[in-house]
Parts: sequence; C-alpha cells; structure tokens
Amino acid sequence: MPRRLDYSARYPLHTTKEVYAALRNRDHWDARIEELRKHSPNDIVNLEAGDDGIEIELRHVLPRENLPEMAQALVRKDMVITRRERYGSFGPEVTGEYTAEIPGGPGNLGGTMHLFPTDTGCTLRTSSRTEVFIPFFGRRLEQLMLVNLVDLFRAEAEVTQRWLDQQKTTG
Repeated sequence: MPRRLDYSARYPLHTTKEVYAALRNRDHWDARIEELRKHSPNDIVNLEAGDDGIEIELRHVLPRENLPEMAQALVRKDMVITRRERYGSFGPEVTGEYTAEIPGGPGNLGGTMHLFPTDTGCTLRTSSRTEVFIPFFGRRLEQLMLVNLVDLFRAEAEVTQRWLDQQKTTG
C-alpha cells in the first residue's frame, strides 16, 4: 500500500502569477540547481515553457556513500534520479504532476502539485506518493524517501522565496 505525504510551500507577499513566472524562468531553475549542487551533482536536462504549460526534467545524483545504510545494502552504485515536472497553463489556480524515476528502482515515486492563491500570497502544495516493492524493507524505505523529499522541497522552496524576493527588489 503506497505511502502519501503533502508538503506546502507558502509564498507570502507573492502571487500565483509571480510563482508561475518563476517556474517558467531558466534563471530560477539554475538558482535551485546551484543550491542542490552543494550536496550532490544535479543538472537541468530540459526546460520547456509555453502557453500550454511548463515541463522540466532534472537529474539528481545521490552518491552511494551518502545514502542511509539500509539503502546502501540495496543500491550498489550512485543513485541517479530523473525527475520530471509538468505544470498546466496559467490560471487562477495551476495544477501539475511529477515523477521521479530510478533505473532499476524497486518502486514508484510521484505526485501532484497545486498552486493556488491565499489571503497573504500563494501556496504550492505537493502531494507525493511512494511505493516500494521489497519485502521487509519496503515500508521503511517509503518513509525514508518521503522524509528526504520534504527536505528537498523545503530547500527548493527557500531558493524560490529568495529568488522571488530578489525579483521584487530589482524589478
């Protein structure tokens, strides 16, 4: 049975239009990737933004020695994760979805995104689901993946917040 987790990135004093514009902007994604590179190799594989929406493909490399002991027992080399996000066209609210793929990985990871206005700005809520098909280890690995996702989403939200704040001061 899959595990689920919601994470909400709140952007006070920023509109959905501003956050959506950031998601369309290569400089914003470069800032996110630069922050993630402090921890491991990360790259933008592709970014396409048009009237019908946004598609981004990212590559994250998690060195095997940085993985928790339980994961190292199952993974014999660096873990390469391909993450794809797709957001629909801009509107009062925007929905999207993401997947994260690990070649030969023993499970699924993905979810949905929902960008919506609030009284003080806007929120980007990510609802994730993971399922690992390994007897005895599956539930613990699922929980570990979700905890690490929260750390990733939090770091990305902090970069986005700083980037948005900088745009307001220079714009």
